[in-house]
Amino acid sequence: MRIGALAQLSGLSTQTIRYYESLELLPDPERTPSGYREYASDAAQRLRFIRDARAWGLTLGEVQTLLSMKDAGRATCSHTLAFLDHHLAEIDAQIERLQAARAEMSEL
Repeated sequence: MRIGALAQLSGLSTQTIRYYESLELLPDPERTPSGYREYASDAAQRLRFIRDARAWGLTLGEVQTLLSMKDAGRATCSHTLAFLDHHLAEIDAQIERLQAARAEMSEL
């Protein structure tokens, strides 16, 4: 499929897809004789995973680690859970800081 169709299926812009490709989060697509990118059918699923992982708070480096492990055939569930647990702890700490700041502001 071409990049426009992939963008629609994944919910990402063509620019973002090219960026992820440049970071090697997405394998290089085949090229048509005229130079258009032709993506494999599983590219949309991979991009949705990247999009969702970013929404969960994972960095692109963490996403790359998970994808590399998956590509190598290694299980990623425990690593994914560890990343998510780490980010949940960060969110909880941020909520505590915000609640303390809110309490201080209310006192003013």
